[in-house]
Amino acid sequence: MTLPDDLAPLRRKIALACRILANAGLAEDVLGHVSVRVGPDAMLVRCRGPQEEGLLFTLDEDVRLVDFSGKGGDLGPWAVPNELPIHAEVLRARPDVDVVLHCHPLSVLVAGVEDIPLRPVFGAYNIPAARMALDGVPVYPRAVLVRRPELGRELAEAMGGSAVCVMRGHGITTLGSGEHAVEQAISRALSLDALARVSVERARLGDRAADLSAEDIAELPDLGSSFNDVNVWRHHVARLRLAGLALD
Repeated sequence: MTLPDDLAPLRRKIALACRILANAGLAEDVLGHVSVRVGPDAMLVRCRGPQEEGLLFTLDEDVRLVDFSGKGGDLGPWAVPNELPIHAEVLRARPDVDVVLHCHPLSVLVAGVEDIPLRPVFGAYNIPAARMALDGVPVYPRAVLVRRPELGRELAEAMGGSAVCVMRGHGITTLGSGEHAVEQAISRALSLDALARVSVERARLGDRAADLSAEDIAELPDLGSSFNDVNVWRHHVARLRLAGLALD
């Protein structure tokens, strides 16, 4: 299996997504990965290279084309993630999904292991995060390394139809679909992290905040993918550029 030329821009976008996660503090050192569906049984996924330096320094060539079992002639000396079943089994279970993202935000880890509820206590501060809290964020309760297909299927079942999931004692998985699927998965990861950070701080201060009123909820519109996902993506790409971490 070789990488067609027309997938090169997507390879670059996945590399940028990995750098964004690390630069935003959602992924430490070498832990975390992003995949994009490119066929019925094929994905581009961030792999570990022979000179691995971590997500913050992801290169285009770290993104390899493999099938859902992790095989492919494009691999070379790169190794697929240990947790490839997160990507393969969610993509199998969810034909509506194009992107799977997995990382380890500290805020979500603390909220999960302390059973801190992700309540809707804020609104326009971060509407996508508020909507997550209102909809409810599913939890995969096992703090395991998802390295077997059976565990990946458990995760997919725990997620149900949701685009986000807390993996208790582990991290998060977020999903994206459509034209801006990578941007969407990144935006959702950032929003879930923001929700968890507020929730942990809220618990520390005594958990006195009230949930949003129905009247306030009604005034929180969906501002659309261009605002919520694409603009946020551009902002974080610009932050990479400012930090000298851009790929162009």
